[in-house]
Amino acid sequence: MESYVKKIIVIYAIIVCFAGSVGADLTERIDGIINPYLQKKVTFSIHVIKADTGREVYGHQSQEPRIPASNMKIITSAAALKYLGPDYEFTTKIGLCNGSLIIIGSGDPLLGDAETDLKYGREKDWVLDTIVQALKLQGIETIEDIVVDSSIFDNQRVHPSWPAKDLNKSYACEISGLNYNCNCITISTERIEDKVAVYIEPQTGFIELINKIEPITQGESAVGTYRNSKPNKITAYGKCKNKVGPFEVAIERPAAFFGFLLYEKLTQAGISTKGKFVEAGLEEYGEFKPVTQFQTPLMDCVARCNKDSIGLVAESLLKTIAANSNPDGKNGSWEKGRELISNFLSELGVDKNQFNIDDGSGLSRENRLSAYVITTVLSNIYKSNYWPPYRDSLAVGGEDGTINKYFKEDKYRGKIIGKTGYISGVRSFSGVCTTENGDYIFSIIANNAGYISRYKINEIAESIIDEYSGSTK
Repeated sequence: MESYVKKIIVIYAIIVCFAGSVGADLTERIDGIINPYLQKKVTFSIHVIKADTGREVYGHQSQEPRIPASNMKIITSAAALKYLGPDYEFTTKIGLCNGSLIIIGSGDPLLGDAETDLKYGREKDWVLDTIVQALKLQGIETIEDIVVDSSIFDNQRVHPSWPAKDLNKSYACEISGLNYNCNCITISTERIEDKVAVYIEPQTGFIELINKIEPITQGESAVGTYRNSKPNKITAYGKCKNKVGPFEVAIERPAAFFGFLLYEKLTQAGISTKGKFVEAGLEEYGEFKPVTQFQTPLMDCVARCNKDSIGLVAESLLKTIAANSNPDGKNGSWEKGRELISNFLSELGVDKNQFNIDDGSGLSRENRLSAYVITTVLSNIYKSNYWPPYRDSLAVGGEDGTINKYFKEDKYRGKIIGKTGYISGVRSFSGVCTTENGDYIFSIIANNAGYISRYKINEIAESIIDEYSGSTK
């Protein structure tokens, strides 16, 4: 018996030593990656845990808050699942009130989104065409006003912390209770002899385009745009040798953008509009008679938020949970959304000193998250019924989303899923590594990180695969 007990003790000691050795090896791997950058004043917050137990296997300043960039979207999308539930749907309603056409926005960020429409096999302009067809079926030949009710969100369409120079970029587009085509147009250019043609899509009189692009026969093409004092007056400038684009440009007043496109489509179809375009609440127009509606599942939005890092989606999720918390279901605001997300994190037991929420997408440099906050949120979802659909919303290494061009080796391909983040001086990456020993949740945030390439951040995730594939701990 004594001999048997000694054998058990020896075996246990070997296992403990092996486990310590594995942990030490991972520490050496990651420390070896980050140490050269620490000397250059780069600050990290890194946390790695075993997914099923929550056991920490690596930490470096893991509870120190950093600017997270788009890793903020992990928190926003997780909060949306908590407050709205995975079966929630955005429902945009179209109807008639006393001869006026009414559009009631739901905050849906994917209405008219080309990628979502491609997923479901929808034709271009299907939303507008469906409305026209529904009116024709009712024998409607004339309408009074076109009324857009976007009051599910407040009137603050631009976040005050976003850089002014970025506001014509797709990732900083305006956020409205009625969004369409990701609140952008696409612009492309083509040199035709000694002139440059500029094309916009969708083609609409809503945009006034000033063409200041110079045709060239030598050198590199470079085309950009800037706004003018008049809303939706856009100047295209630069040089074009052959073709440039298409590239996206954010528009102003998204609800009016949709209303104007609809007006143009109605006119083409022979339905006249006698009145004017109005942005107002439904209560000002009387009884609402439904004509048609459009629905978008929340999980489609979560996927576009995480896998493709669409800022409009993240901000719409934040404002939607805010609106749904208000008694009247309206006026979703950044302020209320921040409060709800902060409450969500506090309920998970995260210390308030480890986070500061400013927007939903991570574009604001006022956001702060520690790596521990992110692994805590991912761990909470991992252990919930939400995990399978949430897992599918994350980019897959070597296969799709923002990390499709990384992790191409068979050793890593399909085994690292996550969310990247980038703004000037910030690199972040958080997600899950699948190894032969199970799943590991990780979060990496680097600030003052202009020296670091995305590949170096990726090496940290790869080191988890390297360390735990084939190990017993």
